[in-house]
Amino acid sequence: MDLETRTGLPDALRVLVEQYPRDLWQAHRNFGGTTRFWLERHMMFRDLITRIQTETRAFATGDRDARRFAADTTRMTGFLLNELHGHHHIEDVHYFPILSGLDARLEGGFTLLDGDHQALDTHLHALADGTNAMLGAIRSGNGGAEAAARLGAQLDGFGRFIERHLTDEEDLVVPTILHYAPDF
Repeated sequence: MDLETRTGLPDALRVLVEQYPRDLWQAHRNFGGTTRFWLERHMMFRDLITRIQTETRAFATGDRDARRFAADTTRMTGFLLNELHGHHHIEDVHYFPILSGLDARLEGGFTLLDGDHQALDTHLHALADGTNAMLGAIRSGNGGAEAAARLGAQLDGFGRFIERHLTDEEDLVVPTILHYAPDF
């Protein structure tokens, strides 16, 4: 069930999402502010990745000023990487331990998500390295557009991994919260 090749949660881990499908989440009595905030963070990550991808493609095709692009990319990518790291840390040390103890059938799912976080750590470092390489090429005036094209391809892969992880995480976590109403 590797994040690189997974196409979704296995059926054994979908027991609660089948009972609590996405279209019913927000109307459920146990869908509170913490859950809403957590899902909004996930949407923010998705939006940031899309924005960075869009800006990177625009720069690679000559539609963005190099200096402005470098400043915007530094800010957005730094924010994304820091926020993802902090978000995963809170999940690993606070939320997942509480949630995994609520239903023995789902313990393997939280182990899976923890493994995702470890795999994503490698991708976070690679994205930082790719961004820094592109920024270095822009600063040197040598191959910034080519480096941006490489970063764009890297962002596409990163976006797929994050989307798979976020979707699977939501499908496991939110139904567990709705069903058991844990006290965070």
